[in-house]
Amino acid sequence: MLADDHPIVMTGFAMSLEAAGMQVVGQAKTPSEAVALYASQQPDVVILDMRFGTELTGLDAAQSILKDDPGAKIIFLSQFDQDSLIKETYRMGAHAFVTKDCDPSDLVTAVRHAHDGKLYFLPQIASRLASMAVRGDVTPQSQLDERGLEIFKLMAEGMTNAEIAEKLDLSTKTISNVSQSIKEKLGVHRQANITLLAVKHGLIEP
Repeated sequence: MLADDHPIVMTGFAMSLEAAGMQVVGQAKTPSEAVALYASQQPDVVILDMRFGTELTGLDAAQSILKDDPGAKIIFLSQFDQDSLIKETYRMGAHAFVTKDCDPSDLVTAVRHAHDGKLYFLPQIASRLASMAVRGDVTPQSQLDERGLEIFKLMAEGMTNAEIAEKLDLSTKTISNVSQSIKEKLGVHRQANITLLAVKHGLIEP
């Protein structure tokens, strides 16, 4: 089963999979459709786009699918390859993460591995996961609490301390103290670097 909000992408992948002798039992264009279609079709493997043009994401769809079927075999498909997203997909129980520019043969191999209950790593994805394991999980998500992460995302979007304080109904002094603490914890001080870090870890859109 395929779920992607770009019909051309889905059609191309469906043709590649069918040419390899696989049957595409359904195609969904939204996360909600994906959850409903999975429930009705019970496919051996589901390929989920990471991001849709809606508030819900492929991760949201996967969580719903896995809640009802913990044994679901999921492959994530994305043009985004931030480290935190890659790690989160495997933490959830996904069998593979492939990029939209991958060779069709890689997608076919990923599906076969997932069908057999095995993990599949593209070489570049495996390298990044290994690097994360060596250096530790030094991400904003691991270093900041929920409020700190919320403030960090607003900082990354370019909001001033005063604007963040007004949005969160807190004092400017409080936000100033928290933002300084965030910069020190993450080792970033320039606005451009704060924004780049948030994009890298999938906290804001590029």
